[in-house]
Amino acid sequence: MQVNILKIIISCLCLLFVCSFPAHATKQNEITSVRVWPSPQSTRVVFDLQQKPEFSYFMLKNPLRLVVDFKETKQDQVLPQVTGEHSVISKIRYSKPKKKGWVRIVLELNQSVKPVLFALAPTEPYTDRLVVDLYGKNPEKKTTPAIAKNRDISGDRDIVIAVVAGHGGEDPGSIGPSGTYEKTITLQIAKRLAALIDKQPGMKAVLPRTGDYYVKLNTRSERARQHKADFLISIHADAFVTPQPSGASVFVLSLRRANTETAKWIEDSEKQSELLGGAADVIKDTQNEKYLAQALLDMSMDHSMRTGMQVADEVTKELAKVTKMHKKRPQAASLAVLKSPDIPSILVETGFISNPQEERLLKTREHQDKLAKAVFKAVRSHFEKNPPDDSLFAKLKAQKPRENSVHKVRSGESLSVLANQYGVSVAQIKQANNLKTNRLLIGQTLTIPRS
Repeated sequence: MQVNILKIIISCLCLLFVCSFPAHATKQNEITSVRVWPSPQSTRVVFDLQQKPEFSYFMLKNPLRLVVDFKETKQDQVLPQVTGEHSVISKIRYSKPKKKGWVRIVLELNQSVKPVLFALAPTEPYTDRLVVDLYGKNPEKKTTPAIAKNRDISGDRDIVIAVVAGHGGEDPGSIGPSGTYEKTITLQIAKRLAALIDKQPGMKAVLPRTGDYYVKLNTRSERARQHKADFLISIHADAFVTPQPSGASVFVLSLRRANTETAKWIEDSEKQSELLGGAADVIKDTQNEKYLAQALLDMSMDHSMRTGMQVADEVTKELAKVTKMHKKRPQAASLAVLKSPDIPSILVETGFISNPQEERLLKTREHQDKLAKAVFKAVRSHFEKNPPDDSLFAKLKAQKPRENSVHKVRSGESLSVLANQYGVSVAQIKQANNLKTNRLLIGQTLTIPRS
């Protein structure tokens, strides 16, 4: 009996000790690394921590500084040196902490900035993080216009193609079995594609991302819009939860929902990408003249989606000549980068980086060149057939004798679909082929009259 009473007393004392232990006496947090991502418009500083950060911050003037206080955190990490490529930050240093056991870090600034700070939960390959985005308040520097290419015919504009390299900076995208980052592959292929476009008289490439930094989804379209882009191509490398899937795919916008399980996975991955890259932007809508605005948007979106589908179809055919295709026809998905109503867009998944064999292939210069050439050939072909009226392509097309086209009917195609694709009427196609009905057969060869 006495033994039991003694056990009870000891248990109560232990419980009392635990309950009276200070709530704040938990394991102290620790900054494990500090990374800086410069970009042309902003600078991002990322603090990797062992636990979710508790922090506060404030700005100081004369000189300009951003001060960040980390609660209950160790001061062990060596801070990175800031190089000349950073237009916003000149130095990152420690300062006397606000309280004992805290860490105070000071970011010395070159210009007035708008700071945006937020914590990110662990996502492979990162632990908990504090992200500091510094947006310069000074107007963005105007870039010097590129020197016009030599032309036999002058005074006609280039067709502008925006080539968007997916992910970047804090957002690595998918990660291959050997550790290859999707953001690295996409930038390499995007630069190869842009180089081919720039070599073509009458075409010009725009790269919203030219280095290892993140460009927010809405900003990608906005930068393309600033350059008056005629078309947008987003370059990605696919991934899935298992290593078996392989092959390239081409995606177009669906205003409903994805039509394959892989497309649903892509949509979820892009949402995760937004979280990795920063707070997601919200597409704004206006209440003024909303019905007229909606009607104009619907018309613009309809044109963009139709053009996107035509190019996607040609890109799929060309890619099939140089690589395995995961899907033999363009796929539909609701992806933010495709949703700009005034810029027709496609998303090219160049292969599955989650597949070991395809990961190795995607890293090679030879395969990247093949992919870039296939996409370029398809886009150039489309605009040769459908050039903007004020472009050099349009002038060159007008000088060529017009010829009828030949089309082989595929599954799902109808006379109305072909008429819309080639810019002619159903009656013209029926007359050119002596058709009595609207019925078509798969494999049937049709003469498409010139528009």
